[in-house]
Amino acid sequence: MADYIVGDIQGCLSGLKVVLSKVDFAPGKDTLYAVGDLIGRGPESLETLGYLHGLGDSFHTVLGNHDLNLLAIFCGVRRAKKGDKLDSVIASDRFAKYCHWLRQKPLALSLGENTLLTHAGLYPKWSFDKALGLSDEISTALQGPHWQQLVQNMYGDKPNRWADDLTGESRQRFIINAFTRMRFLEKDQRLEFECKTPPQDAPKSLTPWFSVNNPELTTQQRVVFGHWAALNGETQNSHFIALDTGFVWGGHMTLLRADDWLRVQS
Repeated sequence: MADYIVGDIQGCLSGLKVVLSKVDFAPGKDTLYAVGDLIGRGPESLETLGYLHGLGDSFHTVLGNHDLNLLAIFCGVRRAKKGDKLDSVIASDRFAKYCHWLRQKPLALSLGENTLLTHAGLYPKWSFDKALGLSDEISTALQGPHWQQLVQNMYGDKPNRWADDLTGESRQRFIINAFTRMRFLEKDQRLEFECKTPPQDAPKSLTPWFSVNNPELTTQQRVVFGHWAALNGETQNSHFIALDTGFVWGGHMTLLRADDWLRVQS
């Protein structure tokens, strides 16, 4: 029995199956975790959703920005872009089924006591417990009867700085942005959404979120995330493990074995 964590799949089921075959992944015995962005941009989004849904209790995921985009399309908040390659999903009679399945998924989940999975990362003012509590706030809304209102109000770049006294839509929007869109922070820990380069190519005024000191973390804790393909899996810090290695852009699909941190690539 083994737990595996995979980077951004983005509708590339063929790549996922290649990397799973390298570890002889066995549903029912092994468990697959994903860091979000299950679909979008790749050619097999519908097939990917079908496969992952079919894994049942052998699969767990957090939500990424592309997964939320699908929910927004379902709610009529957004129109699908050609580059998203979601036409087959939208045309499928399983579209609603998969969207309702996705909205049961959290923004953050723990794997044991010392590993946290999120799509974009952990905002530096949050502990593991804080992050999981904030994720629960969004899950409560996303799984509730008025969930489409949350989806309608979640887009926007403000507020871009956390405060514990944020409330309502502003609070929800920041939480979602931090978990699904974050890359760089300004010096005052404001979220910056425009720069998507490798850290060494970014303006000096910007700092990767994982390079900002987080006094809430212990030496045993690790954050596993995706989202930032330009990192190519490198953070220079063993406490922050990047798994998006850009398969959809011609890179690799990366799988991590959770018990010993062995990396396997397609």
